Amino acid sequence: MQSPTSSVADQAVRGGRPRATSRADLERLGFELFARQGFDATTVDDIAGAAGIGRRTFFRYFASKNDLVWGDFEAQLDGFRELLSASDPDVPMMTALREAVVEFNRFDATVVPWHRQRMHLILTVPTLQADATLRYASWRAIVTEFAALRLGLSPSDMVPRLFGNTVLAAAVTAYEHWLAQDGAELSDLLDLAIRRLDDGLGAV
Repeated sequence: MQSPTSSVADQAVRGGRPRATSRADLERLGFELFARQGFDATTVDDIAGAAGIGRRTFFRYFASKNDLVWGDFEAQLDGFRELLSASDPDVPMMTALREAVVEFNRFDATVVPWHRQRMHLILTVPTLQADATLRYASWRAIVTEFAALRLGLSPSDMVPRLFGNTVLAAAVTAYEHWLAQDGAELSDLLDLAIRRLDDGLGAV
């Protein structure tokens, strides 16, 4: 995937530094290199060198190459919590979950190609799977805690955990279908997947 203007990586090859070094700059550069060389073949040194910075500077922004793929995931999780916390308590729980998940995964059209590449890496690269397990657990815990609060149960109880696991499974399934189908709308797929869950869990 190429950006419409000269890429950060192209600037580096010509000997010029990017105008500024930021998390966003390094993410974009990393994804350009992953697309050209493959994730496993691209090193932190490759990314840092192309950006015109040292390894130490790279690690000020990201703890690892894997972290670059996930972006500022903790901040995103905070946003997901806020969406659920702001939901109307009179709205059925599955409706609130569906609306929050769809909104959480809504992106500006200019960001969608990058997000598509990000999710392709996360869902297909074996070396990212251990990270994915941990990050998904954090996402799932937010749904579990929300369900527990709505149901007056402990997050350790089975039913809140059922909500956490099944909503995560629905979201991952929607993403997998989105990556496999050119032109599909992610929001529509997420909405449909969780509506199907609602048919079975909505009565809880």
